[in-house]
Amino acid sequence: MSANPFTQLVFDLFIISAIIISAYTVNFYYLAFLSRTRNKVLSTINIGTPSVTIQLPIYNEKYVAKRLVDAVCNLNYPKEQLNIMVLDDSDDDTVQLLEDVVNDYKKQGFTIKHIRRGTRKGYKAGALKYAMEITDSEYVAIFDADFIPPTWFLKRAMPHFAKSNIGLIQCRWGHVNENYSTITQVQALSLDFHFLIEQNAKSNSHLFMNFNGTAGIWKRDCIEDAGGWHTATLVEDLDLSYRAQMKGWKCLFLPDVVVDAELPAQMNAAKRQQFRWAKGSIQCATKLLFDIAVKRKVGLETKIQAFIQLTRHIVFPLILIQFLTLPILLAGQVNLYVVSFLPVITLATYLAMGPGAYMLIMQSMYGKSWKSKIKIMPALLIYNAGMSVNNTVAVFDAVLGKKNEFLRTPKYGIVSKEDDWKDKAYNLPFTQTTLLEIFFGVYGIMGIFISIFSNNPIFVPIIALQTIGFFFIAYLSLSHTRFKRNKSRNEKPQTKKEKTANSVYKLAMVGILGIIVFGGFMAISGYNSDIYPLDRIRGNLDGIVASSDPNVIHDHLVAIQSDLDVVMVNLPETTDAQGMVIAKNPVWIFSTESTNFLRIQNNVESMITSVNEISSISKDNSAYHTSMLDINSRAMLLKTNVMDATPYMYVSPANMMMSVIWVAAIIGIFIILKRKKEQLQKVDEIGI
Repeated sequence: MSANPFTQLVFDLFIISAIIISAYTVNFYYLAFLSRTRNKVLSTINIGTPSVTIQLPIYNEKYVAKRLVDAVCNLNYPKEQLNIMVLDDSDDDTVQLLEDVVNDYKKQGFTIKHIRRGTRKGYKAGALKYAMEITDSEYVAIFDADFIPPTWFLKRAMPHFAKSNIGLIQCRWGHVNENYSTITQVQALSLDFHFLIEQNAKSNSHLFMNFNGTAGIWKRDCIEDAGGWHTATLVEDLDLSYRAQMKGWKCLFLPDVVVDAELPAQMNAAKRQQFRWAKGSIQCATKLLFDIAVKRKVGLETKIQAFIQLTRHIVFPLILIQFLTLPILLAGQVNLYVVSFLPVITLATYLAMGPGAYMLIMQSMYGKSWKSKIKIMPALLIYNAGMSVNNTVAVFDAVLGKKNEFLRTPKYGIVSKEDDWKDKAYNLPFTQTTLLEIFFGVYGIMGIFISIFSNNPIFVPIIALQTIGFFFIAYLSLSHTRFKRNKSRNEKPQTKKEKTANSVYKLAMVGILGIIVFGGFMAISGYNSDIYPLDRIRGNLDGIVASSDPNVIHDHLVAIQSDLDVVMVNLPETTDAQGMVIAKNPVWIFSTESTNFLRIQNNVESMITSVNEISSISKDNSAYHTSMLDINSRAMLLKTNVMDATPYMYVSPANMMMSVIWVAAIIGIFIILKRKKEQLQKVDEIGI
């Protein structure tokens, strides 16, 4: 391990990140163990048909709103005991659509209300809070717009309120469009992990579990005792369920009661949903963790698990830290193998901690159908790796206290593979996060080259997996972008302005692709001119250490001298008072003599002179052996100097300037696209 302080700092960050990530991973495996060993037969009781209010918070969901209301009104439950509240905060065609649907069901004898607050204050939490003020039922069921409750839902779920302390029943999410595309398949698998492992383990133990915001039934007394709905976070469901459990209420998960829902089919919609969940969890951690920590009636294990659940999204910034630091450490020749003499053990360890363990978990989750599910695992790994940028931004937003609007995840009524969302309203454009994903993708390509040329190819699959993930998410974010105005009364053909905007978008895609290719070319070219020569120098220094032939050593020194000439061309210079160059150092801030390449070059020239002198000395002479030992020690010292300098070559002024130009070019394209989007929004506002 080099004593270089920069390399030491990078190494410390890498190791700390690895330890924390491993801890969260091991905890998931612990929950998987609990979910298998603590399965209980859930007790039920005939509680009759108590009054139930079904609340349907909706905002601009014209493609799925009617489907939801139809499903709720089709529930097998006495009409006189069922109160349906359509909490409509929409400002588009959904308003009229719901008004017509609600009026039709009123005529059929249903107790159903179309509630319009006239404001979006508090967003979904605000709508639920408002509804509770005018709700008098004993129980409250909640469904988001994209859910389709089966007719038997209440009949199957309600009897599980067998004990007086059960305040919430959470049902499992099904996936009506799971096989629509790769991204719906990976989302389905990820959600199954959450419900069948995490929720199941916590429901069957004393650990806190969370309400998932929909497909659940609350006891009204529980909501009121916990303090009602709060609007301070983006995940009001997680917030309320934790406050309820701190009050002594029990939350129950029913894995066999499945409510189908529509998964986001558009990448930008999936990213928005993930962003909201990640940011909201950290907000809840900030809000609740202190109270949980000091609550005497909450057990130590429960406190630890609450901390892990509320903070688990910090894994995503740590993944990015590892991704950024790994190539730097490899370039600095830092040994990262689990077992130094068996590099393959490193890859085996990664596989065992990740995909290997997940395969065993999936066998217990899906039974005989696990083999069909395991095919999605590689895509899930790529998806999660690529999504780490989006979720990292969300974590920093929460930590910095940035206020965000509750942006709902648009749905399009997608059920079969023949259904299409691309020409419908609500389509989301890519965001500035896509720029970061492209950056990390290009950085990953550099990392792959570094791992190869630094003789660490065992790390190529690890870096490549994340690199593919970044490009995969960025590509779908761009390709799924459509300029579609959302407030049109009908699905009309594109206007001239929309066609122009889409043309600009396509040209921008070509421009971004060109910039990416150019950036990749410059990265490879820069590596070849700045970093690869240092790799060759280290190789030649190793050759000197291993040789006792003056002629072979001379050839290695000449090769080193040639590579030094290439490296030193673009290095910053330091001059004395007379204008003489006294240093060429890649460490342009707080530089040290150990990384002064002018000194290294002088040492090489001195070593060439020494080798020439050694050639004329007999091998039997003691001076010969003393001189060879001196050459050997000087070569080892130079190798250390070169290793110390290597990481700084990546952050040279020239590289930083090129990176700024490269990023600025992509930002410029983003600005053009954003202006086009704003133009369309203005057209909508004035009704042209």
